[in-house]
Amino acid sequence: MSGFAFDLTATDGAARTGIISTPRGQIRTPAFMPVGTAATVKAMLPGSVRETGADILLGNTYHLMLRPGAERIARLGGLHRFMNWDGPILTDSGGFQVMSLAGLRKLTEAGVTFASHIDGSRHLLSPETSMEIQRLLGSDIVMAFDECPALPATEDAVAASMRLSMRWAQRSRDAFGDRPGHALFGIMQGGVSPDLRAESAAALTAIGFDGYAIGGLAVGEGQEAMLGVLDYAPGLLPQDKPRYLMGVGKPDDIVGAVQRGVDMMDCVLPSRSGRTGQAWTRRGQVNLRNARHADDPRPLDKDCGCPACRGYSRAYLHHVVRAGEMIAGMLLTWHNLHYYQQLMAGLRAAIAAGRLGDFADDFHALRAEGDIAPI
Repeated sequence: MSGFAFDLTATDGAARTGIISTPRGQIRTPAFMPVGTAATVKAMLPGSVRETGADILLGNTYHLMLRPGAERIARLGGLHRFMNWDGPILTDSGGFQVMSLAGLRKLTEAGVTFASHIDGSRHLLSPETSMEIQRLLGSDIVMAFDECPALPATEDAVAASMRLSMRWAQRSRDAFGDRPGHALFGIMQGGVSPDLRAESAAALTAIGFDGYAIGGLAVGEGQEAMLGVLDYAPGLLPQDKPRYLMGVGKPDDIVGAVQRGVDMMDCVLPSRSGRTGQAWTRRGQVNLRNARHADDPRPLDKDCGCPACRGYSRAYLHHVVRAGEMIAGMLLTWHNLHYYQQLMAGLRAAIAAGRLGDFADDFHALRAEGDIAPI
């Protein structure tokens, strides 16, 4: 499509690195997308998010349609201007949040009628309304509307849900229409069944999308089952289109997904963890609430270039976390997003150099050592 393109620059086994080009800028893949649920990455300024190395943000259709409203955002110049982010934005379809957050809801072939978790007001989300809301928001990458059943579920239930999502995918494609410069991604479903995943991939490919997401994972099935699906699911999708694993994840999930051919990921984990005193480092997760940090003058990670590590000690971070100061969430969110983007940069470089296996071995070995010893 005009203004949207995907070019692979190198592969290493199943892993790929490349560039997604959009009218608002390039996205280096594999890419991690920070989540800006309600038109903000919590505790971060847009310029700060950009400084961490992020090329693209994710916005949430469900939250934005309820507050402040898609029509209002459109009147104010669209989501990019509204939140002061001039790079690409991907919006999810709202389907997952309707299933997980909304109150009393009714699912039919037409769509989902639900009660807002904010004020109880009634709304309908369908393939057509989701496409219209995302059009009003002005996002660069639009997600097809789907249903995401929680696992575990019976194979019959997963099959019925997947086939409904495929019918909704066709309706999303029809409603999206021709929007030069904007891309529409379809979403593969099918739980942990190879047959259902293959059926879903074939249906989506027949419809034709600008990119393809692997949905229905990271919803309770565990890492082993998720990676088991990723051993084959990316290969079912077109090689020349981006592949997006939705809602993933922890750093070791990301490395495993990239090794299996995933190009894009998103997760609230780095920002949510930062607001609860948790830091992600090359040595694993660090809980700054723990008393062991109270007198520690060392940085969180001596080799990290983020503001939290350059300017502050573990003792200070422990203090502001325990005191409930806003700067704690600000610094730790910045650190976590910086770490995630450094991980993606390392993965891209390793794929380009043909040494992803060595990179992954080093990644796992350092994490296995754990955090630096207390003073």
